[in-house]
Amino acid sequence: IAEQFSGIELSFSEREREMEAGGKVKKGAGGRGRGTGPKKPPVTRSVRAGLQFPVGRIGRYLKKGRYAQRVGTGAPVYLAAVLEYLAAEVLELAGNAARDNKKNRIIPRHVLLAIRNDEELGKLLAGVTIAHGGVLPNINPVLLPKKTDKAVKEPKSPSKATKSPKKA
Repeated sequence: IAEQFSGIELSFSEREREMEAGGKVKKGAGGRGRGTGPKKPPVTRSVRAGLQFPVGRIGRYLKKGRYAQRVGTGAPVYLAAVLEYLAAEVLELAGNAARDNKKNRIIPRHVLLAIRNDEELGKLLAGVTIAHGGVLPNINPVLLPKKTDKAVKEPKSPSKATKSPKKA
């Protein structure tokens, strides 16, 4: 048993020697006091989470809005991730709509077309009005001209025999 704890005994004896020699045992600073190494640059929570949306600002808005008495540390991160995903989805579809219309710039019309043509986004944003978005192009099939067999064949050239009689 003494052989198993020999390492522990050595560590205790080293600690005793340090206490006798110079006072305190060196431990981690625990986040307080003077640091021995160079100061690390601060890292934002957005960078830690790998997001583009501002986690700190969203957390501040959650607290300021008084949605609840307390806001957990993970809530603004999760909300920022959800908002970033939705924004990326809408922007991708709007960019596709702009490219379909041979434009380089996304305008509100492209955003509306992207949202309304996507089933899930359309359901999520069903009650939302987009300014200067217009409406989806839609013509009721009843209003379209009927296709008949005569319309498919070549139209007859007008002749003198087929003219309608003049009214007197």
